[in-house]
Amino acid sequence: MTTVSLDHQENSEVSAGQPDSGTHNIGFWLVTAAFCGAMAFSMVPTPLYPLYARQLGLSSLMITIIFAVYGAGVIFSLCTVGHVSDWIGRRRVLTLAISVEVLAAVVFILPPQLPLLIAGRLISGLGVGAITATATAYLHELHTLARPRDGVKRFEIASPAANIGGLGVGALVAGVLTEWAPWPLRTSYVVFAVFLVLVIAALIRFVPETVSVPPSRRPAYRPQRVSVVGSKLGWVVAAGSIFAAFAAFGLFASLSPVFLAGTLGQTSPLLAGGVVFLVFGSAPVAQHAAMALPVLPRLVTGLIGAVVGLGLLVAAMLAGNLALFLAAGVVSGAGAGVLIQSAVARTVRAAAAANRGEAVAGLFVIGNAGLILPVIGMGVATQFVDTRVAMTGFAGVLIALLVCVGVGTRGMRGAA
Repeated sequence: MTTVSLDHQENSEVSAGQPDSGTHNIGFWLVTAAFCGAMAFSMVPTPLYPLYARQLGLSSLMITIIFAVYGAGVIFSLCTVGHVSDWIGRRRVLTLAISVEVLAAVVFILPPQLPLLIAGRLISGLGVGAITATATAYLHELHTLARPRDGVKRFEIASPAANIGGLGVGALVAGVLTEWAPWPLRTSYVVFAVFLVLVIAALIRFVPETVSVPPSRRPAYRPQRVSVVGSKLGWVVAAGSIFAAFAAFGLFASLSPVFLAGTLGQTSPLLAGGVVFLVFGSAPVAQHAAMALPVLPRLVTGLIGAVVGLGLLVAAMLAGNLALFLAAGVVSGAGAGVLIQSAVARTVRAAAAANRGEAVAGLFVIGNAGLILPVIGMGVATQFVDTRVAMTGFAGVLIALLVCVGVGTRGMRGAA
């Protein structure tokens, strides 16, 4: 089997042997499916929050805390194991991380209680943190081995689409099952648990490993560091972009169901899941369309889309208009998706193979900080002001951040 041979003293490269391109191509699509399925599972609770709130008496602040617990689990996992696949292998870490998601599903299937809900979200976050960095690096290597003469366009479409698009798929599937299937607080978890078990079996049976480091040459373990790869300005722009993009997604994922039910009187889980699907589902569509653009114009396009979408969100909040709210979600999601795609593509290209997982993990640490920190602030703010006022203020802060990132792009002329 052709592998990526890693050395802790030198940058590693793809082996010069003759890879089995067919096997690696199958592996690429199986890892894409696994990545998408795991991310989809992580979004299952979102359309269920109104049901949990009614059954368990949860406030909007408590729902925000539950969402933040998930983000904290993601960050902790990224910091502790997100980079370990650089040493012990992509497939091993990915299968173990998806097994953690299965454990989370089992916790969610138990009779609903607040401690179990918090524990399930924490466990799910721990698994997703390891999956995100590992699957991203794994897809890049499988694509390179399957198509060594091609560019990276397929990877740059598939990886963010599985990541962000998977979140939308999970919310939609959960919304549909919650609306029409029996046992609304359990059925979605059972379906995804079965799917993830099948995914684990397929990864073990059909997907080749791409990393091989003899135990004697593995570096001493250390927690994840946020590595600056490439130019400092380019890295700052990428970090700011992914922070703002995740914050925008976190806004819709954590508080949209609350806004729909509390402000607009729309309590349907299907609608809540559908809104989240529109937000996250618009991202891969925009990412695919943006691939025709060079790197810097693509980044600027994402910035403009995110700013316009958040502006529409402010208008929707003030008007209390559902159609305008949906439009804001689609445009914001499209812009944020392109920002994430640009940030990940730049990081993967700039990082050496020996620390590719580490570099991606560091980037997603910043992104997930954007996912939880502002959303916690939002949850606290809703205890003192109306949800519309809090969301409008939050959108304004994000617009200011995106404008600062846009200013930073002016110094990136000619940079990749």
